Amino acid sequence: MGRETGIYEILCKRILDMVISILGLILISPIMILIAISIKVKIGGPIVFVQRRPGLNEKVFLMYKFRTMTSEQDKYGNILPDEMRLTKFGQFLRSTSLDELPELWNVIKGDMSIVGPRPLLCEYLSLYNSEQRLRHNVRPGITGLAQISGRNAISWEEKFKFDCAYVENITFLNDLKILFFTIKKVFNRENISSESHVTMEKFKGSNDL
Repeated sequence: MGRETGIYEILCKRILDMVISILGLILISPIMILIAISIKVKIGGPIVFVQRRPGLNEKVFLMYKFRTMTSEQDKYGNILPDEMRLTKFGQFLRSTSLDELPELWNVIKGDMSIVGPRPLLCEYLSLYNSEQRLRHNVRPGITGLAQISGRNAISWEEKFKFDCAYVENITFLNDLKILFFTIKKVFNRENISSESHVTMEKFKGSNDL
């Protein structure tokens, strides 16, 4: 049975995405320039981190974020672990979610939405069960229901349940609520990372595949 979609999801959501992202880039461009200069001085180039991520209908796109880690390697040429490469400035960018600002360009391009399931790694595509795969029925978002419900402090199974719940009930009021709580959590710097990992531990698949 197909998923029902309303006029907001079909038309209004995309228009709202464009308005917010274009105005956002115009208003915060001085901040982004300052961040870019700081990254170049404190971390080095490149300033923007680019990575392939699956989007709507699992179509792969290039996602942009501000760089938060160095490219340091050990004496054998192997890249060092994340916790050794994440700088204090990079941690600040993550804790304030300022590293996500370049994703506004992804929204303008149509790769992403302001609100939706976060785009994860391409290597996870083969690990999803049929329910988890529903997260790709919509554009991925800069923020989403899972982010305001715990972000990296909750398990992968919980994240996917929140993602699927969002996909099944996309409304203007729900998006507005998610945006409000996202701003609140960013100011409070809540649930940025799990206790033992700089980033969320990798997804290894579910038991009910």
